[in-house]
Amino acid sequence: MADTPAAHVAPADNKSGSKTGCQAKPAQSVREALPTAELLPPAFILVVGATGEGRQLIRCLRQAGYQIVTWADSNYGEQLARQDGAVKILTGPFTEDNLAILGSNGQPEAVIDATLPYPNHISRTLEAWCRQQQLCYLRFLRAETKLPDNNLIYQVASWEEAARTAARLGETIFLTTGTNNLEVFVKNDLLKDKRIVVRVLPEYQVIKKCQDLGLTPRDIIAMQGPFSKEINRAMFKACKAGVIVTRDAGPAGGTEAKIAAALALKIPVVVIKRPSIQYLYPVNTVAEAVALLKKLVPR
Repeated sequence: MADTPAAHVAPADNKSGSKTGCQAKPAQSVREALPTAELLPPAFILVVGATGEGRQLIRCLRQAGYQIVTWADSNYGEQLARQDGAVKILTGPFTEDNLAILGSNGQPEAVIDATLPYPNHISRTLEAWCRQQQLCYLRFLRAETKLPDNNLIYQVASWEEAARTAARLGETIFLTTGTNNLEVFVKNDLLKDKRIVVRVLPEYQVIKKCQDLGLTPRDIIAMQGPFSKEINRAMFKACKAGVIVTRDAGPAGGTEAKIAAALALKIPVVVIKRPSIQYLYPVNTVAEAVALLKKLVPR
């Protein structure tokens, strides 16, 4: 693996557990350059995805007696994984090479993909690796949002279609989709004379990506959600948003509150719908995921 930084195992000492849902168990504290066989548990579940459900899964599976290894893509994600009780935290790029290193030193009993339910590099790479290694791949899928019947709502099937639609609906494009596919909007010729406002996590790497793409501080809102209807409404109004762009992240992702706030201000909303993909082991709730895993990998 010549040019790809190797995965690291981060310390997973847990000093504070969650106060809601399943409680985190104390985790070990280890940091090494690579995940070696001695560092990885002899039997573990790999959970990927720093969504709220992904965090809850780690807590609940730890409580059920499973050893959890997870992958963190930021310092903040690493901190959260420690709090939730992951026994090992892998850091570094999520690549096929780093997955191969992980697999050569310790094979998980099963893998749970808790990334947002949209096609993405992590999910494609993870599913292909599980198929190759003959591992159980559980895909966490949030419930879809029930959209109101309103002519201000524009449903689209792709990021590119979202950019084209937003271009004809308003002069100030307010993106609530983070930095995922931000370049699709920033580099689109149809939007070159529009103002693009992004709401993202207050993480160094995230903000740097926004700046590298040419966004200025006045157009970067760095806050952690989900946000209430009232907060969304205040932000949309303050930025003089002409159109809101969101993806259907389900009720847990705050999609309903965004749409309600926009409609209250008579602002059109472009909603990127998730594609229909068939999975062998789809799960829609944390309880369902835990129950299925207990059948596939009993304790």
